[in-house]
Amino acid sequence: MNAARALYSLVTWCAQPLLRRKLRRRAVAEPGYAHAVGERFGRYPVPMDSMVSHHSVDPIGQFVWVHAVSLGETRAAAILLAQLREQLPGMRLLLTHGTATGRAEGEKLLLPGDVQVWQPWDTPGAVARFLRTFRPAIGILMETEVWPNLVAGCQQRGVPLVLANARFNAKSLRKAQRLAALARPAYGGLTAAWAQTEGDATRLRAIGAPVRGVFGNLKFDVVPDARQIAQGRAWRAQTGRPVVLLASSREGEEAMWLENLKPKQPLAHASQAQTAINNVASGVQWLIVPRHPQRFDEVQQLLQRAGLTVSRRSHWAAEPEAADVWLGDSLGEMALYYGLADVALLGGSFAPLGGQNLIEAAACGCPVVLGPHTFNFAEAAELACAAGAAQRVPDMAAGMALAAQLATDAPEQAAASERASRFATAHRGAARATAQAVQAVLQAAG
Repeated sequence: MNAARALYSLVTWCAQPLLRRKLRRRAVAEPGYAHAVGERFGRYPVPMDSMVSHHSVDPIGQFVWVHAVSLGETRAAAILLAQLREQLPGMRLLLTHGTATGRAEGEKLLLPGDVQVWQPWDTPGAVARFLRTFRPAIGILMETEVWPNLVAGCQQRGVPLVLANARFNAKSLRKAQRLAALARPAYGGLTAAWAQTEGDATRLRAIGAPVRGVFGNLKFDVVPDARQIAQGRAWRAQTGRPVVLLASSREGEEAMWLENLKPKQPLAHASQAQTAINNVASGVQWLIVPRHPQRFDEVQQLLQRAGLTVSRRSHWAAEPEAADVWLGDSLGEMALYYGLADVALLGGSFAPLGGQNLIEAAACGCPVVLGPHTFNFAEAAELACAAGAAQRVPDMAAGMALAAQLATDAPEQAAASERASRFATAHRGAARATAQAVQAVLQAAG
């Protein structure tokens, strides 16, 4: 253990009480954070088979371990798992997460004999207990989750550890270079990294990661729920007016949206973008789906304080209820919301947060309007714009104006929807390539 990792290990060990306090606070809004807290520190029930929700006669061990920290990574993992189960018949899954939403989504992916636990906190002790308990045959980290002690623990035990669907933006590279004494051994200790783009691959190599392929983004292989899309489109037809969606909005973006919904000055002095919004506002149904479920109530209160009526998805029966704004307050129904919408504003791209994933929208045939901040999915965003599946604007006002204009232009909306579908279809194939690469690593490990 070098000096940098020794200091890091001391800090993470000392931070354990702070983690427990943070989990208690998060559990107030999301009770899932209070579940099985001991797992985060490598403490598991005895016998371990009590953790298996379905009966299994297989011995403990030789898991294919997939770590998907949050909701987005878990959905990407679901796409990969379908191919892994095809390539590795009878495989036994060990699925780990860091967030309550990720764990709730991941529970849907379990089959008899599979196990789901929290990611171990990155202390040498917790990592050692985790690896000793489960003895995985391979570890697959999704997208960005490289932890120094986790990598070192796998190296010590001969567990091949790979980074799949890897993305690594310029900001992440700068941060890693500042902490090179810690980051270089961590990335260099991976068995393989399979990047989403050539840019990601170049940056990963710069920090020492063994890049073994550029396979594209797993999320292009998503097959949206056809029933949800059909239900959304049926509700859109009943609505009688175009629907504009603010998709996966992040903190601060709903306030931006409100600020630009109505002019603060006489219409004659409003900007061109603001005039465009108000010219069509009465003819557009707005739908907001916050990214994080703990913010559903907060967003509703924000909208109501502004004098808007709100109808929540959880209260709908046969169809959406009439209101100024619909609030999507459900999990696992983005395909329904994209089916319901004529066009979507991409959350996370109007505040400087890097943007959310636009691929699911394209796969559902929903054209997207992007704000200026898409560094989390930079190449996908540029490809989408080049293909006409998305359009970029400088700010929320311009985004709302363009989205409203596109939603009310039926021929152009239909053409943009077709371009979005073609764009999503053209970039598929990463899941199969990644599953085959995982199989090759397992075979090489013997």
